[in-house]
Amino acid sequence: MEQLAWLPAHPELGAAIGAARKLPDAGERLAEAIRLAGFRRDFTATGRIDKLAQLARQEGAGAGLTTLRLAILASHTVDHLVPALRVGGLGRRLALNVHVAPYGMYRQVLLGEDAALAGFAPHLILLALDAEDARIELSPDASEADVAAAVALRTEELRRLWRRARARYGAQVVQQTLVPAEPLLFGSFEALVPAAPYAVTERLNAAIRSAAREEGVLLLDLAWQAARSGLAAGFADPVRWHQAKQLVSPLLAPSYGEALAAICGAVAGTSRKCLVLDLDNTLWGGVIGDDGLEGIRLGQGNATGEAFLAMQRYAAALGRRGVILAVCSKNTAEVAEDAFAHHPEMALKRSDIACFVANWNDKAGNLRHIARTLNIGLDSLVFVDDNPAEREIIRRELPDVAVPELPEDVANYPEVIAAAAYFETASFTADDAVRSRAYALNAERAAALEQATDLPGYLRSLEMTMTAKPVGPAELPRATQLINKTNQFNLTTRRYTAAEAERLAADPAAVMLSLRLRDRFGDNGLISVIIARPDAALPPGEMLIDTWLMSCRVLGRQVEEATLGILAGQARLRGATALIGEYRPTAKNTMVAGHYEKLGFRHMKPPAGAEPGAAFWRCDISDVQIPKHFIEVEAA
Repeated sequence: MEQLAWLPAHPELGAAIGAARKLPDAGERLAEAIRLAGFRRDFTATGRIDKLAQLARQEGAGAGLTTLRLAILASHTVDHLVPALRVGGLGRRLALNVHVAPYGMYRQVLLGEDAALAGFAPHLILLALDAEDARIELSPDASEADVAAAVALRTEELRRLWRRARARYGAQVVQQTLVPAEPLLFGSFEALVPAAPYAVTERLNAAIRSAAREEGVLLLDLAWQAARSGLAAGFADPVRWHQAKQLVSPLLAPSYGEALAAICGAVAGTSRKCLVLDLDNTLWGGVIGDDGLEGIRLGQGNATGEAFLAMQRYAAALGRRGVILAVCSKNTAEVAEDAFAHHPEMALKRSDIACFVANWNDKAGNLRHIARTLNIGLDSLVFVDDNPAEREIIRRELPDVAVPELPEDVANYPEVIAAAAYFETASFTADDAVRSRAYALNAERAAALEQATDLPGYLRSLEMTMTAKPVGPAELPRATQLINKTNQFNLTTRRYTAAEAERLAADPAAVMLSLRLRDRFGDNGLISVIIARPDAALPPGEMLIDTWLMSCRVLGRQVEEATLGILAGQARLRGATALIGEYRPTAKNTMVAGHYEKLGFRHMKPPAGAEPGAAFWRCDISDVQIPKHFIEVEAA
């Protein structure tokens, strides 16, 4: 597959970069750099876009981007990869600040005292190692037990480094897997010799993956990417290695940057949430309105039908792992839905689709409708359409929507969508697996609201029950995920790594709660996370509401009122006399600007050291008046 195949080609990328450099305003130059990052590019063009963006950022531009600090500790040369990483970040609405530790000094940096890294205060630390550094020297006739012991010893060293990084910096650790560099000694027999170099590297990678799962470490699985990308020659090239100790060729820098930026985006909460699918010639061959149910090509029996079936199966698999599925098609709704109901080869079912829009309106308007219906931003959508003209219209009209460029053959659609890493994640929980169904159930709730004669009657009819419990090991992955992904109903948009969230959850002086909501339609899953803690800028007895976030799919159901009662009770148990609410305005959370005022808090002067622009609200716990609501609250 061609490098960055999901991005469209620009007819004159070099000229466009040159023109962008002449724009008078730094904000305009940065906006143009972000736009140009969305085109297919080589190493040189990537470097020019990065320079354009960096100069604009130095002049103060950067509104709308999430800043993330990444430290790279490597056993090979990585400086040539940094521009591609930063440009990959632009496409994910990230302003990546990158610190590269001295070459080959990762042990010394982590085990000793490194002032530069401490001053940088990284959010993420990438341990980028190579097979040469991780070489395990064994005789070719070493036993299985000898190999297992050597691999375990090396893996345990990595565990110590990961733990040190988390304890000292509170950073999310990312481990790069090892790309086998040596030629085979035994040919196809290599895997059957325990101590053969390639076999040892594979075994070490398997041990690293297993240990990372146990330690909460993320993976940049370069070994899998090298094997699957078709670009393996650009990894561990012996010429580049001996000349410059480069594991990744400059030619592959754009791909490497995108892969690592996708992980950064997952940690920062900028990954996409929803896959929006066209129908005709995207999920089946032909036009159902013209060809009829029997005439579309789908399913076993011919290559084209099988390719469309494979595309549907991939979309269904994404739905099962938590990606919201929607349909946006120019079609008659009844005709389009008939395929889901009656075609025997459909892998996707109508119940898999959280929002189904089939009409003759323009697709840009329909995508806006889908985003509103699902209560997510346009920047959460990925729109897949076989029609190049429709793709171009959406890119122009809705630049926040991701629109992958598609190959001519549908057989290659799944691989291109996967390579784009739109839905990269930093965790996976049971709640994720049912998320798409939860959004579909919201449509049923909306239908019930339309039939209701009054709002209190509707809320009462939902038969809602909220469960609140302290965040423990079982809830921590999902709670951390919500902290880093929720943008709209989020009062402060503070982001915490898994290590930082774990420390807050373990602090006896703090309150960290996870809240779940179920009703007669089903379980909404974990819908809110609350963190309240003492703060040095506040008098004793006052607790700062550090984080209050909620899933937008439960808006308008009095969850906020019920949550306040739970929070006040937990704060009272810790001896608190007042709650201090903080609102940090962002481009996306204006919907909660009046949150504390609606709950009866009084506006107050910001405490010393408060972030500029933040507003603060106070409520004495003895004066808390919980507005009437229709939610039954139970402790877990």
